[in-house]
Amino acid sequence: MSDQIENLADPRVQQLLLAEALDTAPLLVFVADEQMRYVAVNQTACDVLGYTRSELLRLRVTDVAAAPEAGGLYDAMLRTRRQEGSTPIRARDGRLIPFFYNARSATVAGMHYFVSVGFVEEQLPPALRDLLSSPRPSE
Repeated sequence: MSDQIENLADPRVQQLLLAEALDTAPLLVFVADEQMRYVAVNQTACDVLGYTRSELLRLRVTDVAAAPEAGGLYDAMLRTRRQEGSTPIRARDGRLIPFFYNARSATVAGMHYFVSVGFVEEQLPPALRDLLSSPRPSE
């Protein structure tokens, strides 16, 4: 047991665990470069949108983010280094799915990337979906 605990503390093991957890987490994760090309996506994003990972990595942000203002929002994110909100995303079968996201810039090896993490309503557990859709008390 103590060997296993020591192994779990190894930074390399931690990176592998984190990568695997993020790949299958109940969140969609997209990483794009400054030219709006996807450079990494998690498996959940692929599953929700109906693409294989290699198919999704051939797309650009504006191929998936279906709102007409998606390109302008991305340009704004390039300037401010952050963006949050909701936008429809287009699945492979053409369905538009509401996507709620929070995006931030990240620099890896001197290159700028944008990491967008979010969820689609259909992924939420029923109790959380009900909570989000219930009227809020007056303040």
